[in-house]
Amino acid sequence: MPSIFTLRRAALRLFALAALAALAALAPVAMLAQQPTARNTPAADSVAKRSTQLRPVTVTATRQATDVHDVPTPVSVLDTSAVRERTPANAADLLRELPGVDVIGVGPNQNRPSIRGQRGQRILLLEDGVRLNNSRRQQDFGELPALVDVSAIERIEVVRGPASVLYGTDAIGGVINLITQSPFVRGGPATMGGRAAYQYGSSGALGKGEGSLMGSDGDFAWRLGGSARRVGNYSAPQGTFGKLTLANDTEVLDGGVKDNSLNGSLAWRSATGGSAFVKVERYMADNAGFGYIPNAILGGDATKIQIQYPHQDFQKMSAGYTRNAMKLPFADKVELTAYTQRNRRNLAQDIFIPFGPGTPPGAGVSIQTGNYTDLATVGTRLEFVKALSRVVLTYGADAFLDRSFNTDTSTQTVIGFGPPRPQASTQSSVPNATLSSMGAFAQGSIAATDRLTLIVGGRVQQVESSTKFTPGLATLSGHTNSTGVFATNVLFRLTNDLNVVATYGSGFRAPNLVERYFNGPTPEGSAYQIASPELKPESSINADLGLKFRRSRFTADLTVFNNDISNGILVVPTGATQNRLPVYQNVNVGRIRTRGGELGAGLLLDHGLALRANYSSIASANVLNPQIPIGDTFASKLNLAASWTVDRCWIEYALRRNGEQKDIASGSSPIGNTLPAFTVHTLRGGIRGWQIGSTRQDLTVSVNNLTNALYSEAANSSFFRPEPRRNVTLALATSF
Repeated sequence: MPSIFTLRRAALRLFALAALAALAALAPVAMLAQQPTARNTPAADSVAKRSTQLRPVTVTATRQATDVHDVPTPVSVLDTSAVRERTPANAADLLRELPGVDVIGVGPNQNRPSIRGQRGQRILLLEDGVRLNNSRRQQDFGELPALVDVSAIERIEVVRGPASVLYGTDAIGGVINLITQSPFVRGGPATMGGRAAYQYGSSGALGKGEGSLMGSDGDFAWRLGGSARRVGNYSAPQGTFGKLTLANDTEVLDGGVKDNSLNGSLAWRSATGGSAFVKVERYMADNAGFGYIPNAILGGDATKIQIQYPHQDFQKMSAGYTRNAMKLPFADKVELTAYTQRNRRNLAQDIFIPFGPGTPPGAGVSIQTGNYTDLATVGTRLEFVKALSRVVLTYGADAFLDRSFNTDTSTQTVIGFGPPRPQASTQSSVPNATLSSMGAFAQGSIAATDRLTLIVGGRVQQVESSTKFTPGLATLSGHTNSTGVFATNVLFRLTNDLNVVATYGSGFRAPNLVERYFNGPTPEGSAYQIASPELKPESSINADLGLKFRRSRFTADLTVFNNDISNGILVVPTGATQNRLPVYQNVNVGRIRTRGGELGAGLLLDHGLALRANYSSIASANVLNPQIPIGDTFASKLNLAASWTVDRCWIEYALRRNGEQKDIASGSSPIGNTLPAFTVHTLRGGIRGWQIGSTRQDLTVSVNNLTNALYSEAANSSFFRPEPRRNVTLALATSF
């Protein structure tokens, strides 16, 4: 059992629990959000789509609903139509066509995002503004967007670059906010609507059913939703990629998942400006793997690395209260949110490493490991907004506490030298531990002149981690990191159509529990990692300079950036070996620099034609050791798309080209030391909103990897995991 918490931690937990209890007692309510799209006429659909494309709004970048054109920070927004019509396996799939964003991992469950070359714990994942990150994830993996069912997502907002002032630790590389569909309080008589959909995909024989009901009655509204999905292994196409050639279509093992999701919310709104919500959700997944091809097929030896999550169970409850038009001396608006979540998962690894020449055939070491992690989180955020003449001030405090409990098993067997003699161990690779955070922030939006807007802010934050009693492991002393971060943003309206934007500020990320305390075989099974309890936190200085142009039906934006991370945490070899595995350790390096640029444009033409494009360039370097490659994302990326809408029918062609990447830590990848350039083509289309009686039907068809190319995303090249062959996805939805 864990030892007694300090008074500060106890106060943190009691405060968050008390907030939950008070909000639940206040009213049985659920999250308020934008009014869901009603059944529109074709003309209204077209107007709505154009409005969404040309005037997207963000709430993540500034905590206030603001036109993206008037936000200094680089932001991308994906609306409802993009979420539903691109038939993604999960939210991460939707990010591939955004500037500056990459995707790590394969399959429908294990994809994770990367922003401007930063990934894992350097990216903060939010759901409705509430953090999903937890401190027990491996450094490079980060949290799973799949925890939020993509069928429940209304829109996605991506902030590129540090956002630590508003969101604290982990937001050093960027923020992704998954904004879910929520009930809308209409007032008046009771109303009810719903949606049912089924999706089939030829890749892995995907089958997914989903449904939702939503209603309102007077001052209350509610929503219930759920989905179930089954996906098997998929096939990669034959072809050549770098130095690797696959003579035939090849099955990628552990590439599927069986999962389901349930969610429910209840909302309330008063006539005096108060509103509140409560929301519960659960995601469960079985047999979710990292995907692999047997090493012998790739031209290697009999080495086997199989990693799978046999079971995952994620539960979350959140509640909040908002009051507008208060006209108090210190606030016009107050918002209080509290949440608790529990993330339980099993990880299983099956590794075989042959001894090689000079030993009996089939000789090697077999390692089977298992880990059970139970991580509970409780957190809260209190935020005030006050308008003062030409200044809008947003300020408040937030806190969270992670408690991690772990059980590990490991069996190692030497094969080929007499009868096998398994050696078993139950020693934990990460001790039971806690990580807590408390922070206070303030940000002001200043209309200095009619053309000049300044947004300045700062935060102070303290993050503390400590180990608890764990059988077989020593209890280590705690580690506390305190810091302050700042941000300065400038927007100058050069003309009515053209804005000049600039940002300059700092970011902060405290080491998580895995980075500090992990000691054992790494999840991919290719190395042994030792603990680094004295790690220092990462800090960064980031600068962006850009232009934003919008006139009539045309928009364009250009951004160049430079991000310097000090005390960057990297996994490096120590030169030692353990159990025939090379030993690695997390260390602080002096400076990691990432530079690049992003260019995007969109054009609406007559006769239902629309064009969009974006281009990204990223280069990373270890400033003190520039000869060591650290790139694990694309060097350049081009996205092009053209769509045509006629009445209710639409069709879209999209192209993505990733340029050659030479600065990549490819290890012993069969593709060689350079990631080749590749181009992916997608064709999709469908019919929107044809009526059958009182119901609306939507049909979407997508053909992915149209040219059947063999390729792998940058971060999947060292542990080679190719993408699926040409495949078709069909989705049919009925709404009423």
